[in-house]
Amino acid sequence: MLFLTFFLGILLNSIGYIPPGNINLTVVQITITRGIKQALYFILAFSSIEVLFTLGVMRFVQWLSSEIKVGEYIDGVMIVMFLVLGISTWRSRKEMPKADYSKKDSIRYGMLLGVINPMQIPYWLFVGAYLISHEWIDKGYISLSVFSIGSGIGAALALYGFARFAQYIQTKFTLNNYVVNKAIAGLFFALSAYHIFKLIYIHFFKH
Repeated sequence: MLFLTFFLGILLNSIGYIPPGNINLTVVQITITRGIKQALYFILAFSSIEVLFTLGVMRFVQWLSSEIKVGEYIDGVMIVMFLVLGISTWRSRKEMPKADYSKKDSIRYGMLLGVINPMQIPYWLFVGAYLISHEWIDKGYISLSVFSIGSGIGAALALYGFARFAQYIQTKFTLNNYVVNKAIAGLFFALSAYHIFKLIYIHFFKH
């Protein structure tokens, strides 16, 4: 049973990081502008925090889904977050990349985004509630801990795939810091716009 729980954690969180979001886009940006080594530091730090993040969400998944309107709050947070990331990335598009980057900076950045990771909350609210209600995983501390460890590994595997893909693209095309940051800033702005229109639709058009 614990092996299945561990495997589900790996599989489901790997799937959760496939859609474009702040984390996988950040990994792509770091890989292209700073190198694969710095991206790996980021991924390891982020995945370590992801274990605790998943455990916390899964422990309170039923309470969160029943007591507060999580979706609307998360949309608001993501609008702000994507705008901030988009603006900061856009402003740095003309900056020359440094020759050397600090390992500590990448680790701190990974830990920070591991803590501030609102996109995964609705995902785990849905998936977690489904798994627990259908008794695919146990609500006990050991089972949820094993699931969370698998979740961290799944996140690391998915993000490592993005890093390798970005590295491959970089070897095939001439991508400079300006082009990469401009493109990723555009994606951040697009994701922010998506959540803005989503809230507008919910409040003014949905009956």
